[in-house]
Amino acid sequence: MTAAPIPARPVRLPSLTGLRWIAALLVFGFHVGTMRIVAEPDYQVVIGKLFALGLSGVEFFFILSGFVLVWSYRDGEPGRTFLRRRLAKIYPNHLVTFVLALAIASWFADPVAPWAALGNLVLVQAWIPLDGYFYSVNNVSWSLSCELAFYLCLPLVLPHLRRARTGLLWAVVVAAPLLILALWPGQLLMPEENRWWFTQIFPVARSLEFWMGVAAAELLRRGRWRGPNLTLATLLFVATWVVAAQWIRAEFWAALLAVAYLLVITAAADADLHGRRTPWRTRPMVWLGEVSFAFYLVHVLVMTTVLRLTGNWGSGLPGWRGPLFALAFLLVNLLLAAALHRWVELPMMRRLGPPRRARVPAAVAPPVPAPAGPVALPTPRRPVEYARRRDPG
Repeated sequence: MTAAPIPARPVRLPSLTGLRWIAALLVFGFHVGTMRIVAEPDYQVVIGKLFALGLSGVEFFFILSGFVLVWSYRDGEPGRTFLRRRLAKIYPNHLVTFVLALAIASWFADPVAPWAALGNLVLVQAWIPLDGYFYSVNNVSWSLSCELAFYLCLPLVLPHLRRARTGLLWAVVVAAPLLILALWPGQLLMPEENRWWFTQIFPVARSLEFWMGVAAAELLRRGRWRGPNLTLATLLFVATWVVAAQWIRAEFWAALLAVAYLLVITAAADADLHGRRTPWRTRPMVWLGEVSFAFYLVHVLVMTTVLRLTGNWGSGLPGWRGPLFALAFLLVNLLLAAALHRWVELPMMRRLGPPRRARVPAAVAPPVPAPAGPVALPTPRRPVEYARRRDPG
């Protein structure tokens, strides 16, 4: 796959919105398994095989986030305006689920450390390598702490990235998975109680995935990305997932999956640019991708609360009740996510985000050598227009 340079005004990539739902679904499936919602051993085995690597859904999201933010970044936009737009996107949902989590903790008389709650509220908890701090209040919000760090860094790095040589961008793409691999022996330098935090939570370590997506997006933007088409990238991802789940040690699968995820993301983006059909740009998939952030924030809160109220926390539900409850959790979380997206996320993005008159139009990309032969960029199809209407951010 050889991409053409993008036009002056960046084109929406609805397939990448759809892929956000896949990332959220992987994390949901992983938590269904680790929370032991399903007690029947035979069913547990199936869930374990399907979602054993579901924790990597966050890795998928970080790579996707770096790619999308670079692709959609408005050249010339002040860093404070970019940060305001991103905070308007994530913070209202975070605040609502933070308050909800505190209310649930109060109901169950769970102790909450005030300093841990404060760190969670201002999204710095991922920097604190202490039990009860990085996983606190609404546990999954640790990833928002990482995202906030990425948002603060990107406006500072991007002007240099735009001027960087293509070889340097490729070096980042190649080096990132190797450094992810190096985290495993590197963690031995940390005290044992901090090793999980170092490899899984620490924003500097998790930024490797983000910068990998950033560099790939800039390569595609210049028309310099080289990678497989979507069909081949998907087959490579499925093969990597199956092999990693069955035979690859945990020290290696994170690096392998980072490469597989990046290939799928870039191939889907290239397919959107050229107007080719993908399974991720349909209206249902784009909508699921739009609500996926809210889904991610509510799903653990809902499942743990229901399991505790029903007395099934830690023991699971026997027989068919386990799979049925897992399906019910999926649907209930999706309904709550849709409500949060509709009545909190979208209104607050409009209210708190910068006014449209303050937004700087994207500058024309610097000229770069085009691939051999003429390459036409067809007019985006209807799903692209749909994504533009639905996602004001």
